[in-house]
Amino acid sequence: ESEDTILAAMNVLAPLIIGEDPLDVERIEEKLSRAILGNTSAKLALEMAMFDLKGKVLGVRLRDLLGGHSDRVETDFTIGIMSPEEMASDAVKHVEAGFRVLKLKVGTEVSEDIARVRAVRDAVGKDVRIRIDANQGWTLKQAKKALAEMERYDVELAEQPLRWYDLEGMAELTRTSPIPIMADESVHSARDALMIAKLRAADYINIKLSKAGGLLEARRIAAISEAAGIPNMIGCMMEGGVSITAAVHFATATRNVVTTDLDSDISLKEDFVEGGAGCEDGFRILPDGPGLGNLRIREEKLKLRAVFEERRESTTPL
Repeated sequence: ESEDTILAAMNVLAPLIIGEDPLDVERIEEKLSRAILGNTSAKLALEMAMFDLKGKVLGVRLRDLLGGHSDRVETDFTIGIMSPEEMASDAVKHVEAGFRVLKLKVGTEVSEDIARVRAVRDAVGKDVRIRIDANQGWTLKQAKKALAEMERYDVELAEQPLRWYDLEGMAELTRTSPIPIMADESVHSARDALMIAKLRAADYINIKLSKAGGLLEARRIAAISEAAGIPNMIGCMMEGGVSITAAVHFATATRNVVTTDLDSDISLKEDFVEGGAGCEDGFRILPDGPGLGNLRIREEKLKLRAVFEERRESTTPL
């Protein structure tokens, strides 16, 4: 999805909810699902707005609407693919900032990936938890070799080592790998989660609200995962404060969630909102207030962005 496709989808979906009861979120979600396929980011935006309004009308947090009780969850911090030395340096910086869980991006040549993991482990010591994310970058043969070598560096899980559609390979890897396997891109819906469970194609399932299209579908994925004995992680795409805050609410209200990857807004140079879920010593902390909580849209930033887009669209290429 891109900004343009999200806006195009919003132009289709938004008129469908005018005049509807905003408290009847599940019925409206079904209506939006029938109206257009995919376009999960646009659907998430509308569903978050409805849940936020519902919480404000009822005077309760979204977490409480979903049945939660905690105010905080620990998150990892993601270290992007760089040289082993650069990744080690970045890892140390974020451990010093309070993060005790790191996710390392890998998925290139196996020997280079092993060197990256080794460098980070040597730099941060044995008390920091390390997980990896190959982003579908390996073949089955490469994954088996990489994970066998990485076991010695105490890697706690490997996220989406193979292509999203290679469920047979994921199942074989889940059976044979010394490191637990997590499905991410393979799971967008409850139906996908059911297939993972049926094939035993992962030890964990990563739920992302923007991938699922909303909290309701995310809850269905979590329910299937729990019934199958597969724990969940709540992750994120490149998202800002609004959807990260919604994900923290979801994580604190979902008992099958055992870990989170909710760090994308931390690296943003600028966000269009103030407030939302805070971050302290590697923990995401829910804001006060009903609904999503105390969030303020920075209207001045949106206006500047609108002016920029208008000028960009009016510029004729040479």
